[in-house]
Amino acid sequence: MGTARVVRRRPGFGGTLLAVLFACASLTPSMLPRTWLYQGVMCAVTGILGYAVGATLGALGRAVISYRLPERGRWVAWQLLIGVGGALAAVALWYSVDWQRDLRALMGMDTRITWFPPVIVAIAVALFALFLAISRLVRLGCRKLIAWLERFVPIYVGHVLGVLVIGLVVVVLANDVVFSAFSARVSEVSSVTNAGTHPGVHRPTSTLVSGGPGSLVTWESLGKEGRRFTGTATTRARLAAFSGRPAADPIRVYVGLDSTRSPQAQAALAVRELERAGAFSRPVLAVLGTTGTGWVDPHIADALEYMYNGRSAMVALQYSYLPSWASFLLDRDKAAAAGRALFEAVRARWARLPPGERPKLVLSGESLGSYQLEGAFRDLEDLAAKADGAVFVGPPNANHIWRSVTNGREPGSPVWRPVYQGGKTVRFAQHPDDLDRPPGPWVRPRVVYLQNASDPVVWWSPELIYRRPAWLEGARGPGMNPEMNWFPLVTFWQVLVDLTAGLSVPPGHGHRYGPNIVDGWAAVAAPPGWNASDTDRLRTLISP
Repeated sequence: MGTARVVRRRPGFGGTLLAVLFACASLTPSMLPRTWLYQGVMCAVTGILGYAVGATLGALGRAVISYRLPERGRWVAWQLLIGVGGALAAVALWYSVDWQRDLRALMGMDTRITWFPPVIVAIAVALFALFLAISRLVRLGCRKLIAWLERFVPIYVGHVLGVLVIGLVVVVLANDVVFSAFSARVSEVSSVTNAGTHPGVHRPTSTLVSGGPGSLVTWESLGKEGRRFTGTATTRARLAAFSGRPAADPIRVYVGLDSTRSPQAQAALAVRELERAGAFSRPVLAVLGTTGTGWVDPHIADALEYMYNGRSAMVALQYSYLPSWASFLLDRDKAAAAGRALFEAVRARWARLPPGERPKLVLSGESLGSYQLEGAFRDLEDLAAKADGAVFVGPPNANHIWRSVTNGREPGSPVWRPVYQGGKTVRFAQHPDDLDRPPGPWVRPRVVYLQNASDPVVWWSPELIYRRPAWLEGARGPGMNPEMNWFPLVTFWQVLVDLTAGLSVPPGHGHRYGPNIVDGWAAVAAPPGWNASDTDRLRTLISP
């Protein structure tokens, strides 16, 4: 087969059929609203995935069934595909704008959107053609290699060797050249970003925070997010204005990647810094998880400081300076190792205190930060035995304790609001009232998972490729699009793209939790005398 026939021949029927169906499926709504530009790219990617599946099935069918339609039958089939496929695409494009508006209305967003169906089609067709050309060039290279190998080995051996060699070349090129170069570039950019400081953030004057006077950790070594964490500790004036009583300076300890080399050394330094600041004499000590860049959700830190009127201590360490998505792919083991090292070091020092003089030892982390801290425990029972409570926010689907509890939920409880062992230890919430359910006893220590039904961080997993998820079965969770359906491969890609839009929606949807973190802390670690009115006032104060 010549070069022109391999690269420039018309698309196959099976591949084209599934490409059209996949592209139309990508126009259906998913978890979060998207822009027309994203939609064009989604159509192209899902279309090429469909083409690959269709072409593979077609090749297998031809290998098994020798019958071929006559030329007239093939012509009729193509005419039907063009007509019906074109009509289906037009209908899907027509409805797509209403689907996006309905989704935005469901989340309380502005429904006046810009949507360009012709441009979506143009982007999708152009990118699809590019992807198809690249794949056919790879196929041409495979054919050339097989033809050369058949001069020296039997035909079947040549086919196997050719496919294996080309597959290996593609994998090596994709992983060691394209992906490695991309990762190196992301790492380089992130490293430069880590050296900067957010506008308005200045070196603290308090001796009780890392980077301040007398600190064992230098301001420069904290990293960009570490400097923001310690440089924005809640002031005594703001704390006193909320409580109406004299406040204390809060303790915030942070150890950046540039402070020392290993997670164990970072953890040991963090404990010495806690000792220097007097953290073990405070009524509450929080071990906080960080995301890839070292970020700590300010709602998590601020809420606890307001609740304890500054008489709190918290500690976190940086394990990466990559964006969270890159850290999840490249540094996930580092995150778990860092969380385990930090918690074990802090708890070992905490355990040396007399039982009646120990502060509450609590945990909290958002997104990859929750994954970091879950890595310190075998299971829920281990967590409850070693800590005085935890608030995990927007946990990734890869969290092993979260998965175990969710999979072990009581029959009849939905996956988006599971009930585990009668809610005795762990409860899940999207709205504050969810923490009151089920109505049975909730003993201490308590564990809270805040998770929105429309948060792609919580629900994305590779299993979406081949399995309908439980969160799309039965009653949908609050704010979840009732028109979303599952399509093999397509839904996986849709929710993957939704990850990039998780913060572009109002609180209570996507990956935004806002003041609900206050209710989580109030349930897990409220100080003596704290009441529902205090929770409401603090929710109002820290609402975005």
